[in-house]
Amino acid sequence: MSTSVPSQAQVVIVGGGVIGCSLAYHLTKLGMRDVVLLERKTLTSGTTWHAAGLVPTLRANYTMSMLANYSASLYEQLEAETGQATGFVRNGSLTIATNKERLAEIKRGASMAKVAGFPCDLIGPQQALELWPLLNIEDVIGAIHLPMDGMTSPVDTTQALAKGARLGGAKIFENTRVLDIKTRDGRAVGVVTEYGDIDAEYVVNCAGMWAREFGRKAGVNVPLHAAEHYYVVTESIPELQAGLTTLRDMDGFNYYKPDAGKLLIGTFEPNAKPWGMEGIPESFCFDELPTDFEHLEPYLESAMHRLPVLERTGLQVFFNGPESFTPDDRYHIGEAPELKNYFVAAGFNSVGIQSAGGAGKMLAEWIHKGHAPRDLWGVDIRRNMPFQGTQQYLYERTTESLGLLYETHYPFKQFKTARGVRRSVLHDQLKAQGACFGVENGWERANWFATEGQKPEYEYSFGRQNWFANNAQEHACVRNAVGVIDQSSFSKYSVEGADAETFLNQICANNVSVAVGRMVYTQWLNARGGIEADVTVTRLAADKFLVVSGVACQNRDLDWLKRNKPEGAQVVITDMTSAYAVVTVMGPSSRETLSKLTEADLSHEGFPFASSREIDLHYAVVRASRITYVGELGWELYIPTEYAPSVYEAVLAAGEEFGIRPYGYHTMNSLRMEKGYRHWGHDITDEDTPLEAGLGFAVDFNKAGGFIGKEALLAQKAKGTLSKRFIAFLFESPEPLCYHEEPIYADGKIVGRTTAGMFGHTLGTTIAMGYVEHTAGVSKEWLDATEFEIEVECVRYKVKPSLRPFYDPTNERIKR
Repeated sequence: MSTSVPSQAQVVIVGGGVIGCSLAYHLTKLGMRDVVLLERKTLTSGTTWHAAGLVPTLRANYTMSMLANYSASLYEQLEAETGQATGFVRNGSLTIATNKERLAEIKRGASMAKVAGFPCDLIGPQQALELWPLLNIEDVIGAIHLPMDGMTSPVDTTQALAKGARLGGAKIFENTRVLDIKTRDGRAVGVVTEYGDIDAEYVVNCAGMWAREFGRKAGVNVPLHAAEHYYVVTESIPELQAGLTTLRDMDGFNYYKPDAGKLLIGTFEPNAKPWGMEGIPESFCFDELPTDFEHLEPYLESAMHRLPVLERTGLQVFFNGPESFTPDDRYHIGEAPELKNYFVAAGFNSVGIQSAGGAGKMLAEWIHKGHAPRDLWGVDIRRNMPFQGTQQYLYERTTESLGLLYETHYPFKQFKTARGVRRSVLHDQLKAQGACFGVENGWERANWFATEGQKPEYEYSFGRQNWFANNAQEHACVRNAVGVIDQSSFSKYSVEGADAETFLNQICANNVSVAVGRMVYTQWLNARGGIEADVTVTRLAADKFLVVSGVACQNRDLDWLKRNKPEGAQVVITDMTSAYAVVTVMGPSSRETLSKLTEADLSHEGFPFASSREIDLHYAVVRASRITYVGELGWELYIPTEYAPSVYEAVLAAGEEFGIRPYGYHTMNSLRMEKGYRHWGHDITDEDTPLEAGLGFAVDFNKAGGFIGKEALLAQKAKGTLSKRFIAFLFESPEPLCYHEEPIYADGKIVGRTTAGMFGHTLGTTIAMGYVEHTAGVSKEWLDATEFEIEVECVRYKVKPSLRPFYDPTNERIKR
């Protein structure tokens, strides 16, 4: 039992599971030896101890796959370094498919594995049977084999990481409760423990399923909720061969881990059971939850179907233990937007063992460097909104999120639970028009519109889904006539004050010193030149600007603004997202449509591109901004919320003679990709510079005072031809559909991966976009002289590369 703790440390880690111990280990590897880890009970006593210990390498995307692969490599060498055995072995894994959609998914995974450099074999049912002789293959239609996947002992691996951390100078205190967080001037400055205070430069919440409540002590939102998680262990099975791979039957919601002549059978079932709604008992330590055979019975029956030997095999262990799950099934990592120097690594959705090595390394480098070491937006804590931390939301979503790990990961798949959180004031009107809603950052948004007699419901597939024809019609309407979309979910910020212009010019790569009523398209860069945000800035007055960004970035962008505001600057930053609805009218007939509702001069001369002004429209005064994200003439209308329904009705009535129709976000996506417009978080991230992304036109190197990231861009520019560039691709065949993470080949060698893809109805085939790398430089001459292919579901297709958009490359349509 600890009786004293140090009075200060550089980093204090709260939580002694595999994540906290990995972080401590990696911090010491970076030379940060003044590290203290505090565990309320005993190391691994929360959820780590009962983890299955699987260490697969292939995850949903390239970045997560590389981090998982690092975990495997780390665990493989830990015993040699520390003397503590981990039990790690590379036994490989076999994932089977029993329907064509699952087969399509694992084929896409196999293609992505090539980008990551993992051996991954696509095999048939008979080959699967050879790898797993007890397997029932009567309904198996294909499989993938990953020979480098592994498994490890969770407790031993954690102890090895802890020993490595101690060898590096870290101090670990068990049976030491942290009672509170010490803060000062918006920063975390230490912790209060039952044995005394510890002052610290950094505090890290690695408290596992306690992380949400612990975060609340500091006002930090960590959305996660515990759920019951089951596995069983069989009696010995004489027929079970030694050295078998881990087996996954995701269509049956089960995995099978060979374990000393027995099988551990784990389940990721739909309709999971949340746990701990009344709080987690203070005494919780290596605890099990009551068993529920009735809940697990359908999945045990599935297991007996898959492995008939189980019909005559008894169960030795029936285990139920809690694990924490997040609203989107992705873990939380990074510095909290609410409190500087307060970091989080929690909510690992039952993949903590495979994630711990990579996550610990990334967070250690983040703390050490002061920024994320690579694009981690998918798991960044800043993606979360306050509503996601509410108990009712988490309870409902957790019933779904546990099972998502093994559900088919269809493109455009939507959550079923905890819906309707944020609704535009136009929601009911859109619903009456046949909108099929998707959800983004809590917003219900119309993704596509059903036609008469068609249900506005998704029928998922990796091929052409049931809304493909709807998308084509909406797409054609915007290109040839006029369409209207509700974009009220835009993130909107007011930046005003005497120093607003100076402040924004430091933040923005482009020059915002423009006349009142002008719009500026720009990026916010970090010191390395990477793109932190992609926004428009509209000058409303000499001392007031409107900043507009994407729906997913609301917390992140606001955090970036506040953190970069100089101390003492006369600048007020206000989140205006909920104050204005946005009705966007786009297409060749948009000018005629809107002109019927206003006396304002909407001609090209009277209202040039990138202009914004308040106009009378119908019964309302709205801000009309002439801009486009679809490559057509059009305006975004920023409307005080209460006026939006009447304005929307008026626009529809005015456009009726031109064939106006509503369009959804899927159509916006297909339109923007034909035009080559980038999307932050997919096509551009904090790892990509404007020069690499083809956005150099939005950078003003000559403006007074410079901007964040200027020096990095100048250094890159001085090197001449770029070795990495963003390229658009057009498929020769109209059949394949690609989405993201597909390998890009140049003369037979992988040179990159796609960031986005969509069928372009104007062009009649699929467009893909992504970065390619070529040491000698990615030039037009090299592109023209090289044969490019993109691999979709293990088949390569010829594609045409281009540095320019395939649709209207000279921008004639948007400036007429």
